Amino acid sequence: MIYDVAVIGSGPSGASAAFHAAKHGLKTIIIEKETLPRYKTCGGGFVFRGRKHMPFDISQVIENEFDSVDIVFADKNLTFKTQRKDPIITMIMRDSFDHLIVKKAQEYGVDLLQGEALEDVIPGKIAELKTTNEVIKSKFIIAADGALSPTAKLAGWTTETRMMCPALEYELKVSDEEFERHKHSARFDIDAAPLGYGWLFPKKNHLSVGVGNFMKTKKNPKLREYYHKYLEFLDIQNIISSEAHGFIIPISPRKDGFVKQNVFLMGDAAGFADPVTAEGISNAIYSGKLCAKAIAESDLDLHKAEQLYIEKLEAKMLPELRTGVKLSKLFYENKTLRNMMLKKFGQHLADAMTDVFMGDRTYPHDYKKSIRKRLKKAVF
Repeated sequence: MIYDVAVIGSGPSGASAAFHAAKHGLKTIIIEKETLPRYKTCGGGFVFRGRKHMPFDISQVIENEFDSVDIVFADKNLTFKTQRKDPIITMIMRDSFDHLIVKKAQEYGVDLLQGEALEDVIPGKIAELKTTNEVIKSKFIIAADGALSPTAKLAGWTTETRMMCPALEYELKVSDEEFERHKHSARFDIDAAPLGYGWLFPKKNHLSVGVGNFMKTKKNPKLREYYHKYLEFLDIQNIISSEAHGFIIPISPRKDGFVKQNVFLMGDAAGFADPVTAEGISNAIYSGKLCAKAIAESDLDLHKAEQLYIEKLEAKMLPELRTGVKLSKLFYENKTLRNMMLKKFGQHLADAMTDVFMGDRTYPHDYKKSIRKRLKKAVF
């Protein structure tokens, strides 16, 4: 059998791509090295801009949801709360969430090959994908196998052009009293780790707590040390069990393209996580949809599919990400300017950031002009 589309990886971007490809009538297979459902390291915070575009109900996999969020700048004693009618952030566990999207894709006829790692890609008009025990033939390959993407390496992306930043997350089971104390608030603590933040995400019956460094630094960020300081700051003491997971988040898009021959990159493999917040689920799902639509609309013409995919990315996502990279640098590295702005316009900025979470606005392309304007107000 020759597939129209072979998707490598069953995370949000891959499962989304498979779902939309099959919905458009393309013969599609997902190749997944693990057996589903499988644990996936992730904070598990799914912002509303992604949730509102889900093509089906996800209520069965929701662990918790929050229509308010606390944004804390502890070293400046600044706290801002934002609130919306709809949930700003929805808590999910990636094993059940990813599996749900895969199952929805299977309802449209997507084949699933699991427990098979990709070992080689032989390009051609009909590409061959050699897995542990199989050889799959496909006209298009979608690489959705995460930040370290073996598929991308096999297909020729050998130079790293994304900004790769480390994060450390713990799944904590705590006493009932401790959980009750923390379960009502999702929070971000800016600067809990150098050039980054800490997060506390209450799930159904446990806490996800982590720290991340979201700017490139030559120094070892010592995230474990900052995590323990963060736990002290949150006053989390009655821990029954603790599971640590380290991971890498690419927070800038690749500079050397997203298509080589008939291999298309998306999600973390492409570097599509939000550069300011490092949230990647919503753009992963969106990029999967864009790629599937591009292939379907091309009538399986490779050149046209590549052109359509880049056009769709450039219409919204890539300009947002490029602006986000610049804003991230300003936010994390220029703390003097940032804190001056926060003291005067902190609540407004927190609300604006929440509007981005909600999908109601994008990062302003003329942000320098906006900053200069607000600085004049702050000074004079």
